[in-house]
Amino acid sequence: MATDVESYPNLIGGEWKVSTGSTLENHNPADYREVVGLFPLATLEDAKDAIESARAAFPVWAKTPAPARGAILDKASQILAARLDEIATTLTREEGKTLAEAKGEVARARDIFKYYAGEGWRYSGQVLPSSVDNELLYTRREPLGVVSIITPWNFPIAIPAWKIAPALIYGNTVVFKPSEEAPLTALMLVKVLVEGGLPPGVINFLTGDGTLIGREMTSNPYINGISFTGSYDVGTKVYQNTVKNMARVQLEMGGKNALVILKDANLDLAVDLAMRGGFGLTGQACTATSRVIVEEEIADAFISELTQATKSLVVGNGLEDEVRMGPLVNRDQLETSQAYMELGKKEGATLVVGGEVDGQKGYFAQATIFDHVKPTMRIAQEEIFGPVISVIRARNLNDAIEQTNAISFGLSAGVVTNNMKNAFAFANAVDAGVIKINEPTTGVALNAPFGGFKHSSANTFKEQGQAAMDFYTRTKTIYVNHG
Repeated sequence: MATDVESYPNLIGGEWKVSTGSTLENHNPADYREVVGLFPLATLEDAKDAIESARAAFPVWAKTPAPARGAILDKASQILAARLDEIATTLTREEGKTLAEAKGEVARARDIFKYYAGEGWRYSGQVLPSSVDNELLYTRREPLGVVSIITPWNFPIAIPAWKIAPALIYGNTVVFKPSEEAPLTALMLVKVLVEGGLPPGVINFLTGDGTLIGREMTSNPYINGISFTGSYDVGTKVYQNTVKNMARVQLEMGGKNALVILKDANLDLAVDLAMRGGFGLTGQACTATSRVIVEEEIADAFISELTQATKSLVVGNGLEDEVRMGPLVNRDQLETSQAYMELGKKEGATLVVGGEVDGQKGYFAQATIFDHVKPTMRIAQEEIFGPVISVIRARNLNDAIEQTNAISFGLSAGVVTNNMKNAFAFANAVDAGVIKINEPTTGVALNAPFGGFKHSSANTFKEQGQAAMDFYTRTKTIYVNHG
């Protein structure tokens, strides 16, 4: 274990607590010899204390005027803006994405806080027409209470921001557990909120084993809501944990997203969108382009251009200017990605480019393309979460739509075409929560609802924008006879 590396604390009830026992090491995926920091392995008692602290802080926070809560988020947004470069560099060191991608993610967190700061002045209930004389009929929005927020490593500041900001602005208190793979960026976000003026206990921060403290965060009877982003396997367990207490749950659980390229498409645009969606963020995004479904007439020309672009992609440490694709986050993710590359060859797909590990002291893989992939192959059905694109050939638009839908996930899907009739036919027929036309499958607006269908979500509540209010608040209806 590293001994000359900084140890970072948890936050429980407004107190920063450094571990006196076991810790977890946070490594740089671009150079696994570098330990970024040491983090506490929170205990079951820590989790219970954090929940109790959030519970104790809730009454005062819930009664704090929403514009005053918004002022704290606005201050946090300003601090994020001032520290953007510092936080982005940390994000790249612990998660691996390029510095440009990291800066974009921190800027998104900044803007999310700014957006929800304004919600303090906007959100409200309704006054409804009454069928009774001398009666005022209205609704009011009230916070749920204590919410557990459990986030993944691939967007270590953006995903926490889009969960935590609405939770706070609508008057909830938070117990927050980030992934063990990227806790430092998440901790920096929490410190920004504390510096912005968040009262003690309103947010509590825990790092450690998800099985131990995650179970407590999802099954404790004082937890009123759980927002989780991660794998389908873990998400279903989270859902099962919530049933006993009837806690509200919001789950986002991955995708197997398709970019459909029709024969009238601009090939340069199609290649650019496939590259950005498939290899941007090293393919480690729930909205990443994992399948490219292309009409047969243009398939050979498209694959030729995509292959040339892929061969010119510079892979390396994301802090270096020329690098366009960073490492995978850890050895397990690298081995998983490599296993799927080998599986693709065994299943009979044609390996066009890639499929090998780069020989650096990090978790680097080459950007990989498979051609002649059948829709039933595992590489076309299962989420890889790595830089692997499976090219599937389609006869026509209807065939492409059918193949797009022939999976258990339904998060994001895109189409590249100059024919708007076909574009809208695709948008209306595809079973996915996000549809992109002549845009990459990755990237979504912070003020628009986000969430998937089928196994990509619990099919309950959307995230982001004003849709988040539906999850983080409950509606009370009030009748007043003033006669």
